[in-house]
Amino acid sequence: MTSPAPAAAVEERPERVFPTWDDPVARAASTAIGGPLGRHAYTGHNWFWTPLRILLAMTLFTLALAWVKQVPCLDGDWTGSKQYTHFCYSDTIPLWGIHGLAEGLVPYASAPVEYPALSGGFMYAANELATGYNQLSARSGLLPDLPGVQTYYVVTALLLALCMLVVTWTTALLSRRRIWDAAMVALSPLLFVHAFTNWDLFAVSLGAAGLLAWSRRHPVLAGVLLGLGAAAKFYPLLFLGPLFLLCLRAGRLRDWALAAGATVVAWAAVNVPIALLYRENWSLFFQLNTTRTADPDTLWNIALNLGADFLNPAPSDVPDMPNDPVLLNALTLICFAVACLAIAVLALRAQRRPRLAQLLFLVIAAFLLTNKVWSPQYSLWLLPLAVLALPRWKPILIWQITEAVLWVPRLLWYLGTDNNGIEVEWFLLAVGIRDIAVIALMCLVVRDVLRPAGDVVRRDGVDDPAGGVLDGAADEFVLHRRGPRWPASAEAAPEERDVLGDPVPGGLADDRGTGLADHRKE
Repeated sequence: MTSPAPAAAVEERPERVFPTWDDPVARAASTAIGGPLGRHAYTGHNWFWTPLRILLAMTLFTLALAWVKQVPCLDGDWTGSKQYTHFCYSDTIPLWGIHGLAEGLVPYASAPVEYPALSGGFMYAANELATGYNQLSARSGLLPDLPGVQTYYVVTALLLALCMLVVTWTTALLSRRRIWDAAMVALSPLLFVHAFTNWDLFAVSLGAAGLLAWSRRHPVLAGVLLGLGAAAKFYPLLFLGPLFLLCLRAGRLRDWALAAGATVVAWAAVNVPIALLYRENWSLFFQLNTTRTADPDTLWNIALNLGADFLNPAPSDVPDMPNDPVLLNALTLICFAVACLAIAVLALRAQRRPRLAQLLFLVIAAFLLTNKVWSPQYSLWLLPLAVLALPRWKPILIWQITEAVLWVPRLLWYLGTDNNGIEVEWFLLAVGIRDIAVIALMCLVVRDVLRPAGDVVRRDGVDDPAGGVLDGAADEFVLHRRGPRWPASAEAAPEERDVLGDPVPGGLADDRGTGLADHRKE
């Protein structure tokens, strides 16, 4: 089996991909700021404005706009349905009172919380910081005196902003030579709309950090971070599935076992003490996800509105106690299992082993599409994964715009037609368009898996930047198929290079000798 290419051959490849050279949408958009980067541009020598710092500044800019959008809702006075008419609704404000944080109650210990344990800890930490600020303000008289809910929301937003900076940082590092792809995360319309809708950015940052640790070949640390992420939101636990498939194919199951074991230990370290001490309050999250019916933003809700009443649970014999929607729960599980089986076949039969980010995106997207709950901010789970799996500006922006626009009909529907709102059909139409956009992204990712020559990440011989021990590894287990196994090689096969076609004029391939190697210094 072919061994990896020598290091010298790899070093000859350019280290940095510039969007205005590589992507037609980025190239066209750059005309607003002077046009694409010139072929003889002198880059890589600014000691402060490195690409990573520029990306972090972009993130802060988007977060600042997101905060301005939330200003009308800051004081918690939502008379006249202000949270809907101004599109500034956030779960954090009403749940501050519902979960007893306003009275100083401790999540799980003193009050039930409908979120996983670490999210409850995040809420409590934010409230403690806000309480400390209010006490300091009252004693000193030097700081602005804010209502308790407003202080809590400001502190929560600041903590979530830090989490988002971590997401951008990890995405940039995972992109490696395509660092500017992280701009699709930093300038995300989806981030603008949902940065402060809920606490999901906390889990997204942990999941992204776990992926970065895996890419740096630290499976135990990756598992710890994924376990903590799963203790904040369920979805990072699903990362173990794609990791298993790729490690099975590459013969790296020991690394997967280390990561999986660390994930379980980290999750248990957070949850077991709380479950033992406050079982009833801790279990509310699991009870709610079992008994709740289809969320408004799901395909299942569209089916219900089209007449599929059999998905609804039968009335309960116990007052105020809903029956489990058994059929709906079973169908969501079956549909997700079928999707995972299809992804597994793709992973083990594809001519070339898929990249980790590609499988992660497919699994999380399939989970959201088949699940009975798709809260609006859940789409943030897909953001870094989509950019890493399919770093193309046009499809990513189209999808993000559908996500951002969906927020408008959702809140207008909540207003009701008697309050200048809209009918449910318009909202469901927006949901359907968003779902089509997600499915289209999945199809594009599958196409890149089946035709790796079209995968822009793998141009110039790159294998799997986020793969860690999988990067450049040879296949050891592949389901029966025609054709040879893909070798562990850092160089693209000749037939793959032929399919790529001519490079963009002024792009990487014809920039030898123009000082591009200096970009590594950034």
